[in-house]
Amino acid sequence: MKFITEKKLRDFYIKDSLDTFELSAGERLTPGGRQFLLDRGIKIVDQFSKRKKKAKPTKNEKTVTKTNQDKMLHLKVKSVQALFFQTAQELLNKDVILAQKVIDLSKHLPQLSDDKGDKPHLSIDNKDCPAINKDNFSDHLGDCIEITEFHIQLEKGREIIALHRLRCALRELEQYALELFENGEQKQGVICSINQITNTLSQTICSIVGGTKCQR
Repeated sequence: MKFITEKKLRDFYIKDSLDTFELSAGERLTPGGRQFLLDRGIKIVDQFSKRKKKAKPTKNEKTVTKTNQDKMLHLKVKSVQALFFQTAQELLNKDVILAQKVIDLSKHLPQLSDDKGDKPHLSIDNKDCPAINKDNFSDHLGDCIEITEFHIQLEKGREIIALHRLRCALRELEQYALELFENGEQKQGVICSINQITNTLSQTICSIVGGTKCQR
């Protein structure tokens, strides 16, 4: 190990003014030597700081990253779609119309990970719903009803829980997309579409629970 002292730096500084002092492998600054450089505003560069500094990604690297992001989203969407299929299968013996509705919603999911196609645009199920309307249908609105153990005791408790499970999976997908993509049109389109499907499920849950007063 070679130590660079303040004396050596003073001799070097007299011969040649410095803006940056670069340490080679196996070299270390003594405390006095480091302070000498800092007092004169000279930047210290060592092997560790070189490794730590991130290189600007090339165009090819950016393309690879974008491809990986699309692939990761595609796999996540496929997983959520499989849950929709499972739920529809479970509902077939209880409520064919509700099972078909779940299947219809599942058909919109593949478009979420297709950046070449248009994102799904759903119509509002319940136009009289005071909480969900055309102005906020694409927004994250939260759950109109907090599903608890009370709901499993209802006549249609199994159906309510099944739809709530799908809604939770979509919330996870939304968060995943938020963390996966930087700000951009693709991210915005995916999030808005997920919210539309989620809000449709919320409206359906509300209609099953019943009641004349909005629970939001």
